Amino acid sequence: MFSEELKALRRMGFRQALLQALNFCNVIASGLMMWKGLGLLTNTESPIVVVLSGSMEPAFYRGDLLFLTNPVNEPYQVGDITVYKIPGEDIPIVHRVIESHYKVDTPLVQDILTKGDNNKYDDISLYKRMKWLERQHVVGKVRGFLPYVGYVTIAMNDFPQIKYALLGLMGLFALVQRE
Repeated sequence: MFSEELKALRRMGFRQALLQALNFCNVIASGLMMWKGLGLLTNTESPIVVVLSGSMEPAFYRGDLLFLTNPVNEPYQVGDITVYKIPGEDIPIVHRVIESHYKVDTPLVQDILTKGDNNKYDDISLYKRMKWLERQHVVGKVRGFLPYVGYVTIAMNDFPQIKYALLGLMGLFALVQRE
């Protein structure tokens, strides 16, 4: 199977190979533009996230794909499930709002305290030097989910060989595709 694809790639002229490579770059750029457009539409830097731990069970399980929005004129309420990011940390956390306090009598300037449904204690110890989360730390509010779809992402992060093999196969098929 792969030998036939490699032979087809060798038969291809330089101009055809260049055209195929440009088409592949166009597909990648289109995907990135759709991701950024979805981010603008939902007002969040990351409109889709994967649950990486069991801290929110039974609401969400590891591998669930979450869809987020970040409402501009809507305060976060107790019970909302949010995704937040601590400054200096790479991985966002999915937890439920358990307390909310407003600053200066405005509903959009608020402090938030969160906790995982499956955790014994609240998240104050996760906040590092902060006592409360501020709105600027919240990536978004969960609006929907697809169960277990995110396991593909988890598998690719746990086993990078899978990720590189899939990327290589996609690149090879994009180069030899004749359409």
